[in-house]
Amino acid sequence: MQSHEIDYRILGEGVQLVEVELDPGETVIAEAGAMLYMEDGISFTARMGDGTNPNAGFFDKLLSAGSRVITGESLFLTHFTNQSWGKKRVAFSAPYPGTIVPLDLRALGSRIIVQKDAFLCAALGTKISIVFNRKLGAGFFGGEGFILQQLQGDGKAFVHAGGTVIERHLNNEVLRVDTGCIVGFEPQIEYSIEQAGNLRSMIFGGEGIFLATLRGTGRVWLQSMPIRKLIAELMPGGGNTRKESSGGLFGRILEG
Repeated sequence: MQSHEIDYRILGEGVQLVEVELDPGETVIAEAGAMLYMEDGISFTARMGDGTNPNAGFFDKLLSAGSRVITGESLFLTHFTNQSWGKKRVAFSAPYPGTIVPLDLRALGSRIIVQKDAFLCAALGTKISIVFNRKLGAGFFGGEGFILQQLQGDGKAFVHAGGTVIERHLNNEVLRVDTGCIVGFEPQIEYSIEQAGNLRSMIFGGEGIFLATLRGTGRVWLQSMPIRKLIAELMPGGGNTRKESSGGLFGRILEG
């Protein structure tokens, strides 16, 4: 299914929103609850699935939508369609402070892999599915990295990241990253979970026991503040707890 060609602009700095301009008959799909405002003439409906296979039967749609539940997302996606005779706008906001990243799927080879909670909205015609990391270690230790989302199509898609977004171009290189700090990567990049250093580093280093490893040639997008880190810092004593874990009594014993 060919994606609708939508225009957009990203507004704001700390907590961004994306405003999508729809021509008559154009549709944008979004996560449930992401809509901030919409102009008169736009209608919306919640549907199971992304709409890329309109002839699918009920059970096929239920199976496709049910896979979203595994990622912790809503069973439904909301479809916003311009039913008027002129251009209309609808805006979607990020769920927490950070950056909205526009992705041109056609320029990215029609496919991109993103974290399970990164998707915000996309032009109708974008297929959203889940992928599992093939290495079992990611399931037990990788946390955020075991279940990923795949976006396919030839139109615009938008993902959300926490804090600042860094785009890295790997050229047959290896990059090790906190498992929660990956926003997305091109599908030719090999992704795995590996042990982080020696025993002392794993327990007292504050970086976690395992790190995500990205290998190959292609683009990767990283976020400086994943939601779990933000929540941890906002909780009472969150920052102190992290510092004490690496510099407290046990740390001094090992250093001695």
